[in-house]
Amino acid sequence: MKKVRGYVFSRPFMGERVPQHVQNLVIRDYCERYRLHYLLSAAEYAMEGCHLILEQLLAELPDLDGIVAYSLFQLPEDTMQRQRIYTRLRDMKKTLHFSVEGFRASTAQECERIETLWRIRQTLPYCTEVGHGRWNSL
Repeated sequence: MKKVRGYVFSRPFMGERVPQHVQNLVIRDYCERYRLHYLLSAAEYAMEGCHLILEQLLAELPDLDGIVAYSLFQLPEDTMQRQRIYTRLRDMKKTLHFSVEGFRASTAQECERIETLWRIRQTLPYCTEVGHGRWNSL
């Protein structure tokens, strides 16, 4: 059975706030579903933009098969930082799982899919809300 560590946030991410115990329940359920040996979670520091705990988990990867984050939107907002994480994981042949979305990042194609979701999420605040104004007549 593959050994994985959980990764949760103690701060809001992308405008959402989820209690750590709920994040851990979702991660535990994901691990049970995919037969992963869950080795508890590490909680990221509360400072905005901080990913020191994620870096610590990445350093532990030689002893693990992967990391299970609560959400892919807990990754750094900077595209280059995310790309470095994906490259590091692929080079070590490890997997980063995202329990809420049910995705994983271990191949270039999977990482590109995740990046597409990031671009969509970052674009959404600039979209006109459907159902208001001229969109009502559509």
